[in-house]
Amino acid sequence: MSTKPIAAASVITAGDASQIGEHHGSLGLVQGTALYIASVLGTGILVLPGLAAAAAGPASVVAVAVVLVLSIPLAGTFAALASRYPDAGGVASYVRRALGDTAARMAGYWFYFGVCIGAPVLAVLGGEYVVAVLGIDRSAVPIIGFAVFIPPFVVNWFGVRVAGWVQFVLTGLLVAVVVGVVAVTFPAAEASNFTPFLPNGWGGVGVAISLFVWAFAGWEVGTHIAGEFKNPRKIIPLATGIAVVVVGAGYLALQFVTVAVLGDRAGDGQVPLLDLVEATAPGIGPVLVAIVAAIVTLGVMNAYLPAFGKLGAALGRDGDLPRFFAKGAADGQVPRRSLALTGVIILIYFGLMLLNDLDLTGFILIHTSNMVAIYAAGMLAATLLLKRWSFGWWLAVVATVMTAGLLVLAWQNLFVPLLLAVAAVVVTIVRRLRGRRTDVGPAASGTHAASATHAASGTTVDPEASVVAATAADTTEEHPA
Repeated sequence: MSTKPIAAASVITAGDASQIGEHHGSLGLVQGTALYIASVLGTGILVLPGLAAAAAGPASVVAVAVVLVLSIPLAGTFAALASRYPDAGGVASYVRRALGDTAARMAGYWFYFGVCIGAPVLAVLGGEYVVAVLGIDRSAVPIIGFAVFIPPFVVNWFGVRVAGWVQFVLTGLLVAVVVGVVAVTFPAAEASNFTPFLPNGWGGVGVAISLFVWAFAGWEVGTHIAGEFKNPRKIIPLATGIAVVVVGAGYLALQFVTVAVLGDRAGDGQVPLLDLVEATAPGIGPVLVAIVAAIVTLGVMNAYLPAFGKLGAALGRDGDLPRFFAKGAADGQVPRRSLALTGVIILIYFGLMLLNDLDLTGFILIHTSNMVAIYAAGMLAATLLLKRWSFGWWLAVVATVMTAGLLVLAWQNLFVPLLLAVAAVVVTIVRRLRGRRTDVGPAASGTHAASATHAASGTTVDPEASVVAATAADTTEEHPA
């Protein structure tokens, strides 16, 4: 720690204080598990079984199994970090501790501006299913998609405590409906649909794996709301373990019945889950799918919005966004300003999707490429933060190697993460230039005195330190925990 710049140290101190001080969280095991399950077992069930089957055929089941295996060390590592260092900054906070301010800013931007593209994708997916089930014109998809945002925003405007209980109900319904879909369609499975097993070779399996990163992305969501748990150290690992089992079983079962029932027709339509249930239960199928679409769309949005809100507030607190957005970063507070900014970003992405005629594939790949970048940075940070040779450390090492492989698979889609990384570097440069101007200004005498004191003691002063320290101090004064 002593070798880190003072800017990073100031944030570490704030994070440690939240860890060892009085906790203001309200989420218990039931609510927390529901949030974890919904953040992972969500939109993927609406479209990915069909897309993966189109890319890899029957071998798409292998792709799901591979990503599930990868998700175990990822989920375990994030649980270890979140339970030890509960902070609204999530992965960005861990990266700041291990790799410094600029790397942390990259991770924060990847999630807040990159992963956020998944929210309008979710809304469009829900709209596509509603349109298909009701048999109305596809031009209604944007209207339905926009309407999807309203209930989760209203719920989260009143805080994560309300959102947690809403999520418990939604997740319970989601799990029940997934079990129902598998049970209804399984009797129609045909072994012949599994041949040929590799119609597009292992390259197709690689594409399916890249797509299914979307499905299993979400383990990092809990890191942003870790401070909202009653007892993060105890509850987060247990909630994560339960979620891994439920999510893994759900996705594997859905992929199996999609291939076994639909065969090479799995990727033909916009709504593969509807095709699946109509093939076996034409009477109740559409109703069942409409229920699934509604629960998934509302549930996943309800799980992600608190994470975006808390992260945006943390970025404001740490000086990576304007300090105006810092309000709500502390445990138990509602980050309404950050939530409002999140809504604006989502609407911008939604407009871009309209211009692209609601073709979602490219937007899904942007989302997953940012997720892979966050995972790689987070796992590398974990290997430096967790106690060496501990179980959590070994999970982080395995996950680091695996995420490096995912980066290789996603190399063609890394333009947006690279662009956001450049933006983070530019912010660093601008802040350092401003720091130098402050040093030569008439008000710099105190800074020079402090610099002289640090120089005498052999401590290195980061040019960003004063900005971050001032941000943290201002946030504490205006919004005490």
